[in-house]
Amino acid sequence: MTDGILLSIRDGLARVTFDRPASLNAMDFPMARRWRDVAHEVTSDASVGAVILDAEGPAFCAGGDVVAMATTGATGAEVTETAAAIHDGIRTFAEAPLPMVAAVQGAVAGGGLGLMLTADYVVASENARFVSRYANIGLTPDLGVSTLLPAAIGQRRALQLPLQDRMLDAAEALEWGLVAEVVASADLSARVEQIASFWLEGATAAFGEATRLVRVGAGRTLAENLDDEAATIGAAFETPDAKARVAAFAAASAKGRRS
Repeated sequence: MTDGILLSIRDGLARVTFDRPASLNAMDFPMARRWRDVAHEVTSDASVGAVILDAEGPAFCAGGDVVAMATTGATGAEVTETAAAIHDGIRTFAEAPLPMVAAVQGAVAGGGLGLMLTADYVVASENARFVSRYANIGLTPDLGVSTLLPAAIGQRRALQLPLQDRMLDAAEALEWGLVAEVVASADLSARVEQIASFWLEGATAAFGEATRLVRVGAGRTLAENLDDEAATIGAAFETPDAKARVAAFAAASAKGRRS
């Protein structure tokens, strides 16, 4: 049983795939728990250096499974429990020193925006669409949307989505800064593979710590961030990878000055 999320780990790359295409990859409670457990499994695996987040079917993610909630007679407490499990996974990925790239092939709605923005780098296909839909059903932002969306595009733009029945196409999402790149649908998989390979073949640990510093910094004081930066760069400087790269950089700089 996958409970709606597939996980594969190979050669340092973890691939997390939403796999409830018939439900637009909306998260019910089993999928929420699976997301939480996958996040802990991936971030605790020392062999993993990068993560790809993608999805099966025509939609990337429609957020929480409102249809399931309505038809099963879910209570507010059960909805809160489901959201809390998903939030645990989002927080676990966001705070880990592990870069993640999302491949967005289709529609993203509601809490799906927050799950998408769990990734540090988002590549969208030309067919992707982005919408809130919270107010349409009388609900409020969840799954990190109230924090991750304004962090990505600014508060004023972020408010346009839950306060208006507005849909962004891929080009608008790129202009707003909601995604990093837009590519042809046929090129989406290859492009995210290329990005993940770049991380794995480069200074993998440094990429991971960079994502962590930027992610956690928004919720701390400047002094706390500066202390963390100082400790992190000092620790990085002592790693064999950094020592080799710093030596190569110094040698190339010296050669350039002599020529």
